[in-house]
Amino acid sequence: MSKSSTVYAKAEIVPLYRTKESLSSNWRAVDPTTATYAHLRHAYGFLSLLFSDPLPPCLITFQRKTGSMGYFSHKKFTSYDGVIFADEIALNPLHFALGDKETLSTLVHEMVHLWQHHFGTVSGDCYHNEQWAQKMLSIGLIPSHTGKVGGRQMGQRMSHYIDPGGRFDQAANELIAKGFVVAYVEQLTPEQKVLKLKKNASKTRFSCRCGQRIWGKPGTAATCSRCKQPFV
Repeated sequence: MSKSSTVYAKAEIVPLYRTKESLSSNWRAVDPTTATYAHLRHAYGFLSLLFSDPLPPCLITFQRKTGSMGYFSHKKFTSYDGVIFADEIALNPLHFALGDKETLSTLVHEMVHLWQHHFGTVSGDCYHNEQWAQKMLSIGLIPSHTGKVGGRQMGQRMSHYIDPGGRFDQAANELIAKGFVVAYVEQLTPEQKVLKLKKNASKTRFSCRCGQRIWGKPGTAATCSRCKQPFV
């Protein structure tokens, strides 16, 4: 292991993020940049455990790209001396108000792209190819071009939804329970508040007695493919 890799490895396991309790108790003692990025840095290390391969460090940035909750860029940055290259995972802060778990799911969505560039095969004709989709499914994020149940799972522009009770859902719940929080979110405009309410209203969990679960709009009628019983 190189000297730089050793430094990264040691830094990754240091719990720099603060808990919700300490953040709320004395805001003036917390630097906004440190509070925000330390949380996300710790989340990246924690959620890397969802992958069987050791993910390299990356640079997490905030970018307001229209119509995108986040994106990944391979080797977007280099150190001043050109020795070290860093991938970029960009998150759109306009969407942070949707909630901690939604933000973490966007982070992992882009981490799958990072994994594919380092351990998989990237295809030029389809940004979100079959390998990417299968990796998402294995982690507990369901690819969907609409972000809802039944959406297409491959294509250039893709979203996802969370598999309730899946690996990501469990990991995110554990991380949030330990104190992870998106420390600063942009104030919502009236239009964004309406959008958030609509998004929350469209996400209802349905269960089958065999244990299978799906997400859908309220009133969705669906039958379990495993035992042929209706979801309720």
